[in-house]
Amino acid sequence: MDITNASTATVSPAPSATPAAAEAAPTPLALALVVASDREGRFAPVVTDWFRSRLAEREDFTVTVVDLAEIDLPTSLSYDPSPAVRAELTKVTPVLEDADAYVVITPEYNHSFPAALKNLIDRHYTEWQAKPVGFVSYGGISGGLRAVEQLRQVYAEMHAVTVRDTVSFHHAHGLFDEDGRHKDPAAAEGAAKALLDQLGWWGRALKNAKSVRAYGA
Repeated sequence: MDITNASTATVSPAPSATPAAAEAAPTPLALALVVASDREGRFAPVVTDWFRSRLAEREDFTVTVVDLAEIDLPTSLSYDPSPAVRAELTKVTPVLEDADAYVVITPEYNHSFPAALKNLIDRHYTEWQAKPVGFVSYGGISGGLRAVEQLRQVYAEMHAVTVRDTVSFHHAHGLFDEDGRHKDPAAAEGAAKALLDQLGWWGRALKNAKSVRAYGA
């Protein structure tokens, strides 16, 4: 074969793929951060401020705080609450209703959780349904985990989904300095990330599911 007479094939470059349109960032989930303790001299503000600093670094949640020390709800329940009680409920019920997810910050009192939190839970029902709940707990040797395990049962009755991972502070008073900064935050920050990642997944999955089919308890 005379290669000097051979025709040379020209290969045209393939057209470049059209860049896909940038995927829009998902709308942040509405997170209600419930501070359970209403005890005088409580440690809750230290833990709450620390956890809010973790949330401030994320773009997948918007946060509204429900501080039970600022809500005056009597423990006597009624299907026809007084005007004063209705006024207090207007501070919290719309927040719970609009939330896509919850984080409860709770201490442990006598192997359980505060009465103010049980009161809040019992005054609501549909607001909790088919939404995820995460827990940040603090206490002595147990780090509040006994309170959390009881809350899992209560929230199951509310048709809520509790996420597996928690943030727990054992002997909490000794973990923070006088300015409220965690002395050795690496493990706690990792736990907070795991909790919020799980909460975000469940929050979005349940929200999407309810947009297709309403939840029926």
